[in-house]
Amino acid sequence: MQDELTPPAKDAAPAGTQTLMRGLAVIQAVASGARDLKAIASHVGTTRSTTHRLASALVDERYLRVLPQVGYLLGPKLIELGFQAREEVPLVMLAGPWLDELSRQTGDTIHLAIRDGDEVLYLHKTPGRNGPEMRSRVGHRMPLARTGIGKALLLDASPAEWHRLYEISLPAAGHNALWPDHPEQTWEQVHARMQTYVKGGYAFDLEDNEPSIRCVAAPIRDASKRIVAAISVASTVPYMSLEKMDALVPVVQEAAAGISAEVGGVARGVATQRNSL
Repeated sequence: MQDELTPPAKDAAPAGTQTLMRGLAVIQAVASGARDLKAIASHVGTTRSTTHRLASALVDERYLRVLPQVGYLLGPKLIELGFQAREEVPLVMLAGPWLDELSRQTGDTIHLAIRDGDEVLYLHKTPGRNGPEMRSRVGHRMPLARTGIGKALLLDASPAEWHRLYEISLPAAGHNALWPDHPEQTWEQVHARMQTYVKGGYAFDLEDNEPSIRCVAAPIRDASKRIVAAISVASTVPYMSLEKMDALVPVVQEAAAGISAEVGGVARGVATQRNSL
């Protein structure tokens, strides 16, 4: 194996589209776990000599690296390009098609937001066609603990962090300042809800922040599996029954997974929609 993994002197790879596609296939083979020439050739469908020439050229250009006793691995050039690609295309632009499709499917208000300190910062809003306009807007901030999209951003946080944010979000006298007749949930109730959301990979807003407003939210994860943003579908109670919220969970998760893939995360399949929207 050691002889196979030692790149020969740099040799110009044959030109043309076929060579380009084969080179990309070699990279994909290594990304899928192929570590030696035999495995890569089997994956790509090329001869040993052609595979060796392609792999050697990719090592020379730092798209692959080769380690003794290990084999071929993805190279530092791909890391550099990955970070550059992520920085060049804004999150809102990458998420746009998914958010547009959610709007088309549901007719409800669509949000994209990130965490900024102890608050949600809204980066995108598509107003819904159902019900009155919501007070959220691009650039607007709301407490993390009081919104569905904020709860989705907190799914990986510790219970101690949940509790801190719950405490600082409490209105005076234990009542919602925007809705005086609406009693606040206790910490025990909030903690139980967050545990349920962590297990399910989603979060709800059940009129926690605004009277009559409900939403379904899910997190967006990057290549490190870290939550970097979240999306939500929101509407008023007449248009957002609990049954509809349950049905929306896989729909919102599917969109969040698609956006995650756009920012370098791994898109994971989610359950199919259980009920008609």
